[in-house]
Amino acid sequence: MKTIAISIDEAALERVDRLAAGNGDKRQNRSEVIRRAVEEYIARLERQAREERDNQIIGRRHKKFNRQAAALIREQARQ
Repeated sequence: MKTIAISIDEAALERVDRLAAGNGDKRQNRSEVIRRAVEEYIARLERQAREERDNQIIGRRHKKFNRQAAALIREQARQ
């Protein structure tokens, strides 16, 4: 694990400290709170990027997908 230095405003630091204090036996330190927040933020950005790529693919191929869906519905209706 690497150690880094960050600048953070007082209000945000107070919020981090409140989260770190937790509820009794759920105590964490500042580093753990910030690490988890960064991990969740990165995961959210990665998920958004995947969804955007998927939406672009769907946008380019929507006519083909609609034809395939209609064919499947017709096939199911015959059964």
